[in-house]
Amino acid sequence: MTRIASFFFSCYAFLVFLFLLILVFPLAVIASLFGKVKGGNFIYRLCRLWSSSLFLLTCIRTRLLYETAHDASRSYVFVFNHISYLDIPALLVAIRGQHFRVLGKAELAKIPVFGFIYRSAAVLVQRNVPVHRAKSVLTLKSVLNKSISVVISPEGTFNTTGQPLKDFYDGAFRIAIETRTPVKPILFPDNFDRLNYHSVFSLRPGLMRAVFLEEISTAGLAAEDIPALKLKVYSIMQEGLQRYRASWIQTGERKR
Repeated sequence: MTRIASFFFSCYAFLVFLFLLILVFPLAVIASLFGKVKGGNFIYRLCRLWSSSLFLLTCIRTRLLYETAHDASRSYVFVFNHISYLDIPALLVAIRGQHFRVLGKAELAKIPVFGFIYRSAAVLVQRNVPVHRAKSVLTLKSVLNKSISVVISPEGTFNTTGQPLKDFYDGAFRIAIETRTPVKPILFPDNFDRLNYHSVFSLRPGLMRAVFLEEISTAGLAAEDIPALKLKVYSIMQEGLQRYRASWIQTGERKR
């Protein structure tokens, strides 16, 4: 697809996005009246339907790959590689059969209409405000205690390094250890090809794989084990992205 075709296709997708938003918004307002847990769970179902419909109407085919057996009845700290504007919709489509909450940027809650749905469903964080960041951690722990999984990008923001991953923050691994929750990595090796971080007008139809890697237990770990756990997860995800030949990785970094 040429750049011009991609531009017009992206404009079409944006109109589809807005149309679906208008359909979902009234139901989200009603759901919000039922509280953060019941209402939030229903809003996530709405967002999953919204994302699935968007992918269908923009010809993005999803394929879920499980490298080991996945137990949807368990709570996890899901971590994923952050490379595209499509990552959150992709998570909504990929994680099935269980409730979860995403840790998201507080700035997005300011967007009209969309922001209402976003702040009703996500756990918001201002990373540059320590007090706000600490409050978000407490909220995530509370969510896990209600048998609801959480989703965190350990990279914090888009990986623009040309490497498989950028450096991880400690937060996801600290929460996993302190709540005795296993870490479950998810890879999105194709999202950069579908819509990259350089432009919101770079959308292209095609395959979107979500790869669920083996879960990593936190049983018996303590605060001093955070660096080792972070390194282990980083290594597993890096190797996986190389193995699935993610296109943004510089040639010398790919596994041959």
